[in-house]
Amino acid sequence: MRSAARELQAAGIDSALVEAQLICAHVLGVGRSALPLVEGVGAAGVAEVGRIVAARTRDRTPLQYLLGRAVSGRLDLAVGPGVFIPRPETELLVEDTLSALRPPGVGPGPVVVDLCAGSGTLALEIAHARPDAQVHAVELHESALGWLRRNAADRVAAGDTPVVVHAGDATDPDVLAGLSGRVDAVVSNPPYIPRSDELPVDVLGHEPSTALFGGDDGLAVITPLVGVAAGLLVPGGHLAVEHDDTTGAEVAAVVWAQGCFGTVEQHTDLAGRPRFVTATRLDHPGGDHHDDDEVDPRARKGITR
Repeated sequence: MRSAARELQAAGIDSALVEAQLICAHVLGVGRSALPLVEGVGAAGVAEVGRIVAARTRDRTPLQYLLGRAVSGRLDLAVGPGVFIPRPETELLVEDTLSALRPPGVGPGPVVVDLCAGSGTLALEIAHARPDAQVHAVELHESALGWLRRNAADRVAAGDTPVVVHAGDATDPDVLAGLSGRVDAVVSNPPYIPRSDELPVDVLGHEPSTALFGGDDGLAVITPLVGVAAGLLVPGGHLAVEHDDTTGAEVAAVVWAQGCFGTVEQHTDLAGRPRFVTATRLDHPGGDHHDDDEVDPRARKGITR
C-alpha cells in the first residue's frame, strides 16, 4: 500500500494514499477499513495492484473505471468507459427529492422520472429508498444505457423495486408521453458544464463529453429538459435539477421563465457551492407569477428549503 501510494503521489495524484488503500482493498476483496487485518498479499495480488497503479499513473484513467465500481450514496454501482462517474454532490439532490415525496402509506406510491439517467444514480437510489415508488430512467446514449441496464438488473437482484429503463432523449417533448401529468417528481443530473478545455485530465480525457458539456453556457440540455419536466409533472410535483456551480442563478431563471413552476430555489452542495435548483409545478401555468416577481437569488444551504 505504501509503495502504491508513493507511485501515485509521484505521478501528481493528490489523494494518493486514499487511492492506494482503495486499490489494495479492491484487489484483496475486503473493505478499506479491514486492511489492517490482512496478514499478507500474495504475488498475484501484488501484481494486480501494480497493474492498476500503472494504468492510473500512465494516462490518469479514473480510478472508478479501473476498479469498475463507484460509490453512489447508499449504493455501489458498476461504471466504466462511456458513462459519467457519480459524484458525492448528487446525494443532496436525492435527499431533497425523497423529502419532497409523500410519505409511504399515504396514497399510492409516487411516480418518479430521472432524465439523463447515466449510470442510474438518481433513479436507483430513489427506488432503493422508496420501494413503493414507480421509477423511470431515461438515457439517450448506448454506452451509458449499457451501464444503466446492468446497474438496474443488479439492484433487482439485490431486492430493490425494478426501475423502468427507457432509451430516449430527455429533451424530446414526447419522451414518456404516456406519463404526462402523472409524475410526482422529476430529477436530473444532465450535461451541464459550460464548454471548456480546462477540466482535469481524469475527466476531460476519459469521461464522455456527451455527459459533461451543456453547450457554451451549460444550459443547452437544461432549458428544453425543464419544459419536458413541466409536461410530466402533476400540479404540486417536484423538480430537482443539478447544475454547474457557476450557473445556479441562470438555471433558476430558466425554470422560472418556463412559466409552469413556482417556489424556485437554489441549493448548495456539501462544499457550499451552488449545485441544484428545485421548483414546484403550479396548478395553473403562469397563474402564480406576477410582473414584479423575481427569482430568489439566495442559495439555500444543503437541503434546507
